[in-house]
Amino acid sequence: MSLTSPAAKAPSEMTPEELARATGEAMYSTDRASQWLGMELLEVRPGYARMSMRIRDEFLNGHAICHGGLMFTLADSTFAFACNSYNINTVAAGCSIEFLKPVAGGDTLTAEAQEQVLSGRHGIYDIRLTNSAGEVVAMFRGKSAQIKGNVV
Repeated sequence: MSLTSPAAKAPSEMTPEELARATGEAMYSTDRASQWLGMELLEVRPGYARMSMRIRDEFLNGHAICHGGLMFTLADSTFAFACNSYNINTVAAGCSIEFLKPVAGGDTLTAEAQEQVLSGRHGIYDIRLTNSAGEVVAMFRGKSAQIKGNVV
């Protein structure tokens, strides 16, 4: 992971940006699925996250293109980092994806999650997946629900 931790501060003493980075680092350190798939957490700030993942040969389906489930997983992980960036435990309440272009093996996908609205305990996030050429290959929308507890 390429983020840097703020000095050992209590969450209440952190700026919103520091808190978002701290939550991202804490979550990534225990996110075995994202780590195993080779996802990199590139950036986290309040209501926003960006991750990337190289498409390995074992990610290809019977059509020799990236399996849609793995594209979904990258988008879902990025969604999780964005909606937990306020240090309130947040889970998915629902999500959907639209596949727009095939993705070849060896390419690198980047997922960028942006909060659209946060109202009470519920949020809506749009995640754009792009290939190495910057083309949009999928769009994901996630609906979040805050639950009890904090990430850090």
